[in-house]
Amino acid sequence: MAERKLNGGLKAALEYGPILAFFIGYLQLKDQVISIAGTDYSGFLVVTALFIPLMVLTTGLLWALTGSLSRMQLATVALVVVFGGLSVWLQDERFFKMKPTMIYLLFAGVLGFGLMRGQSYLRSVMGETLPMRDEGWMILTKRIALFFLALAITNEVIWRSLSTDAWVNFKTFGLTAAMFAFFLSQGRLLQTYGIEKDKV
Repeated sequence: MAERKLNGGLKAALEYGPILAFFIGYLQLKDQVISIAGTDYSGFLVVTALFIPLMVLTTGLLWALTGSLSRMQLATVALVVVFGGLSVWLQDERFFKMKPTMIYLLFAGVLGFGLMRGQSYLRSVMGETLPMRDEGWMILTKRIALFFLALAITNEVIWRSLSTDAWVNFKTFGLTAAMFAFFLSQGRLLQTYGIEKDKV
């Protein structure tokens, strides 16, 4: 199925809406204990349980509307289901808090493996929307791999040493802000190695 373009606002709502919904739900339920079928669940676990199908739904809508999903999107939703499901099933918040770590380690590992083979796997994902010379792709891929590794380490430090409130704020706003800041910081690289689309 050919990929179809999607309105930027709708795309952002589908990608970031579940994260914002998680944050709002957590604020509403964080101090509550909810009994379901005779079992008590913390507000955090209830919100996690609701986040999983919401993430699956919005990812499915993205696929239905655009005709395609990136490997990163598929890996993200799979890890949300696995680690979120483990948290709810075992009533252990740690699994869901570890999910960003696993996602970023996976991305860093895949990109790093490609670099060891002399290839930029990032180019296969973003090449059409971000034309660059080969040297630029290798530099950007190396930087993003290291950036993902740094995010994984940061997530581990925060959830293990700070409060759940701090981790939820980091997950909702910190990770998103870090991603935007990182890509903004790569402007010079894109100018140096970028290729005009009509010359590609």
